[in-house]
Amino acid sequence: MSTNKAIEVLITVPFSEEHIAVLSEVSPNIQINNRVVSHPEEIPDEVWEQVEILYTRQVLPTPDQAPNLRWIQFHYAGVDHALAAPILQNPDLVATSLSGAAAPQVAEHALTLMLALGHHLPEILNLLHQVTWSHERWIEVPPQELSFSTVGIVGYGSIGRRLSQLLQPFGATVLATKRDAMHPEDSGYSFKDVGDPTGDLVSRLYPPQGLRAMFRECDYVVITVPLTAETGNMIGTREFDVMKSSAFLVDVSRGNVINQAALITALKEEMIAGAALDVFTEEPLSEDHPLWNLPNVIITPHIAGYSALYNERSVTLFAENLNRYITKHPLYNVIDIHKGY
Repeated sequence: MSTNKAIEVLITVPFSEEHIAVLSEVSPNIQINNRVVSHPEEIPDEVWEQVEILYTRQVLPTPDQAPNLRWIQFHYAGVDHALAAPILQNPDLVATSLSGAAAPQVAEHALTLMLALGHHLPEILNLLHQVTWSHERWIEVPPQELSFSTVGIVGYGSIGRRLSQLLQPFGATVLATKRDAMHPEDSGYSFKDVGDPTGDLVSRLYPPQGLRAMFRECDYVVITVPLTAETGNMIGTREFDVMKSSAFLVDVSRGNVINQAALITALKEEMIAGAALDVFTEEPLSEDHPLWNLPNVIITPHIAGYSALYNERSVTLFAENLNRYITKHPLYNVIDIHKGY
């Protein structure tokens, strides 16, 4: 990388002119080409040949198409869809995720679902639609307060850390699992004053092998892990067996982390009190899917990561990484394709 040669940056997502201007200000050596496309074939060969940095959702060239490509910045935190791409096997290329950019809105969505479950919001809305003022309401919808409850977070990354921060005013006890539980600090990207970068807000960190021990203690369990070979179907019958019958489950991660058949059984047999789900093994859910009709389930259509501020946060993170690339500092959120994130 020479300071005398323009650094060719290709962006395939629809950033605004203002966002492109923010990125251009990082360095006069950056040459940005913004082409909103869905397939790599839509990019001319002569453009691919010059690209050094690619910002994309999932438009990926072959290694032969982009011989000068040195860094791919993905637009999402989850990158399981791209790990097998031949270009990512190139040892001279680094890939980074957008982990941290979606943390504020996903954590807020998870908190919303927790409060809705504990305060029986679906049942209360049902009374609204029935135009009914129940005289048995104290018995029918007794609240389970989030205050002073025990919340277990499966995967203490940027989303889990932001959720832990949001839970502090409630006086909740936060437990969490982390791949390397001996190192509570976060090495990924986080916005200023957002989250728990040093791991001080969690009462106890468990390794993945301690998942069920943590589940036994929890009034709420929130799933925030990425989908990898290790996390696929990591939560099933054995985990539901040890949960409190009064406990609630919230999933804002990926649909295949939970064994959905085991979850449906646990909900039907009231092994747990209820679940709120934003992700599913089948998306969208078919009209006859049993999850639609379970009274102790809240469904949201995979929207936890959406926010009007997402592109702004994405540009902030990408600009920081661009500056680090140019100044030869380590990039944030480098993907380990063997770990899957």
